[in-house]
Amino acid sequence: MQGRLSVWLIKHGLVHRSLGFDYQGIETLQIKPEDWHSIAVILYVYGYNYLRSQCAYDVAPGGLLASVYHLTRIEYAIDQPEEVCIKVFVPRRNPRIPSVFWVWKSADFQERESYDMLGIYYDNHPRLKRILMPESWIGWPLHPLLGMNRVNRMKLNEFIMPNYVPRTSFRWTPESHIGRNEELE
Repeated sequence: MQGRLSVWLIKHGLVHRSLGFDYQGIETLQIKPEDWHSIAVILYVYGYNYLRSQCAYDVAPGGLLASVYHLTRIEYAIDQPEEVCIKVFVPRRNPRIPSVFWVWKSADFQERESYDMLGIYYDNHPRLKRILMPESWIGWPLHPLLGMNRVNRMKLNEFIMPNYVPRTSFRWTPESHIGRNEELE
């Protein structure tokens, strides 16, 4: 079953794949990465003037990465805005998607977070740099191939607890706790 937007896209010869509807009845479409920017501009002109959210996830082991866009068509004097979910799938080895920052400014931090966590490059994004992880981080923590390793775990511990010194030679004895109760009183 195709939704209203899918029928409109077919009528105008725009390539996409309908993925059905989610549990809330929101139409979900798959767009190829090479077609995404032009279709994003068309959707904006069509009336989808608000990017509610953007996220990314790992589809399946050995599979693809997905960048998901939730768009809303907000019009004056309409009680129920029209919504659509767009999914753009990319390979893990070279995940590149055109940025929609110049269409919806709210994509700025959201695309940066997807880059920072999964390593998806958003072409033509003006400030595509780390937003959550330290600049010294190697790889992407949620990327299935280039995620956490021993070096990054050590760097993360230094970032979270910079003054923490592990006590490797401490051995508990009854004498080691003498005097602690007096400090508390």
